[in-house]
Amino acid sequence: MILEAVMIHVKPGQEENYEDDFRKASQIISTMKGYINHELQRCMEVKGKYLLLVRWETLESHTVDFRGSTEYQVWRKLLHPYYEPFPIVEHFERVQIP
Repeated sequence: MILEAVMIHVKPGQEENYEDDFRKASQIISTMKGYINHELQRCMEVKGKYLLLVRWETLESHTVDFRGSTEYQVWRKLLHPYYEPFPIVEHFERVQIP
């Protein structure tokens, strides 16, 4: 399992619209091969700042299967116009601690 983590900054005044469109986009991502779950967290200190966490079975589930899909094009159309600046997407794997 890998964790995709994205710190998102939404254009000022667009937060409510972003959250509405994110709900629509959630229906898309949740049907993708290798998808496990996701959550969107709203920052309490900084208006317009969000943390997106998505769990995938493999890195390729996100980078190849999802990003290469026609569904991703719909996701992108819904959400990318809200970002300023465009977010950096990072992937993490769990460190085993005895």
